[in-house]
Amino acid sequence: MQEVTDVNLAINDKPLVIFSHGKVTGPNSSRIKSLSQIAIRMGYEVESLDYRRLPTQERVNKLNQYLDELQRPYVLVGTSMGGYVSAVSALSHDPLGIFLISPALYLDGYAEAQVEKLACPTTVVHGWDDDIVPVQNVISFAKSAKASLHIFAGGHRLRSKLSETESCFEQFLRECFISSQNKPEIMPELADSLNTESPRVVNQ
Repeated sequence: MQEVTDVNLAINDKPLVIFSHGKVTGPNSSRIKSLSQIAIRMGYEVESLDYRRLPTQERVNKLNQYLDELQRPYVLVGTSMGGYVSAVSALSHDPLGIFLISPALYLDGYAEAQVEKLACPTTVVHGWDDDIVPVQNVISFAKSAKASLHIFAGGHRLRSKLSETESCFEQFLRECFISSQNKPEIMPELADSLNTESPRVVNQ
């Protein structure tokens, strides 16, 4: 398998990683910052939408409107409610891939969309002991969507599994670009200033 870091990317074609946070967190959570550093190092740009105080469907609408105007390749990343929001938006858009962390799937108020019909490369990270989203929900989703599924010992927030989540995310970024039809080329950005940059918060 060709390493993403072996090829080059014209700066105008640089793909975007779009983060959607969970119900009780925000666009600058520690996990989003950590995953952003990985994406930036691999040559991506990052943005994090601010959904605070918005109900579920308005979050979906906000992401849909943002994607409708986007004119560049992108990846969707969502945590908990943000995982549901990202999955629903992906059904009507064309991301290069979608990365879901403890996604709120098949719960009351989150079950109306047929998220298992996602057509893009999909990776899910979840905890065996998640007391908010039963692990069986994501197992069923992953089987139907033919998604890559990584289940770790831990609860909904997977605080102790950040390094494992980071490893899955880095591998996902490689695989989704290699398998995409567009196959954009990526070159790592190694400047220290970029490696510590926070995602740009979008609050439209």
